[in-house]
Amino acid sequence: MSDKLSKAKGFKKSRAGTYLSIGTTLFGALSVVKQLKKARGESDTLMLADAVVSAAAIVTGVAVLVRELRRIGDDDVLLG
Repeated sequence: MSDKLSKAKGFKKSRAGTYLSIGTTLFGALSVVKQLKKARGESDTLMLADAVVSAAAIVTGVAVLVRELRRIGDDDVLLG
């Protein structure tokens, strides 16, 4: 039982968990795209700035997750 629990806790540090995190982060990009379109349509500079900062956060988040994915390499907790 504790072996299954430790594997579940290690899921976030696994390849599959990292891929899932990348996917959910990129899914959040859809709302940023909508926000950008709305800000452009309304010529709202403040909303546009907020959308640009949000987009930068998404790009940074994905970059960190890709770096983590590269570090995982062969020592994947779910495979071991």
